[in-house]
Amino acid sequence: MDIDMKTGVVSQAKGSAYIEQNNTKVICSVFDPREIPRKSDYSVNGELYCEFRFAPFSCMKWRGHQADSYEKECSLILRRALEPAVCRHEFPNFQVDVYALVLENDGSALAAAITCAGLALADASVPMYDLVVATSVGIHGDMKFLDPTVEEESLCNMLPPDGKSRNHGIITAAFSPAHQQMSEFAQSGAMDIDCVTSSIQLLTETCESVYPLSQQCLLKSVTKMLKKKQKETQLNLSSDRIAL
Repeated sequence: MDIDMKTGVVSQAKGSAYIEQNNTKVICSVFDPREIPRKSDYSVNGELYCEFRFAPFSCMKWRGHQADSYEKECSLILRRALEPAVCRHEFPNFQVDVYALVLENDGSALAAAITCAGLALADASVPMYDLVVATSVGIHGDMKFLDPTVEEESLCNMLPPDGKSRNHGIITAAFSPAHQQMSEFAQSGAMDIDCVTSSIQLLTETCESVYPLSQQCLLKSVTKMLKKKQKETQLNLSSDRIAL
């Protein structure tokens, strides 16, 4: 699995991240907390508003500008995956907006969006218990595809021919390795309990291998920001000496 991550890619956002996972490309933006709209009573915990969208040009078939049922479902999964990792009591009565846009879809877009959104929240300095990473596995009979491509996803959504195993479908799991907590588990298709159990083990191990990459990306971003601030401070001190 080939993964490339970056933070701070959208200047207008409070925090942002970009991820390339194989040929799937996702960008995520997080904005400053704002009052929860159309809410009269006081909310002890803040809320996350998550929107998952495909760019019109991201898929083989041109997508419309209106969110379809699949995008709405993915938006709900994205919110459920992120909420347990965010310290929502730190911003009561406020809402943080998270927007994930798939620029190119070559499969496993939802898992990539969850990982990207976790990085964007951290980049926006939103208080969190841990980073969230996610991965997917496609199942077709006795075959398993880790972070399946679009073609592999299409295969996994079809019932296997008569044989030993009739398991088929896709599982996406979000995981917080520091707490060994699975924050979201989304499954489509039909599979027996043994298949699900072995898939969970595979997903957990894969998430734990992706987690250090997210940490390194965030550390690199913070180090770069600190060096920039240090340089600005040195320049300000130099200019003050010149003025004196």
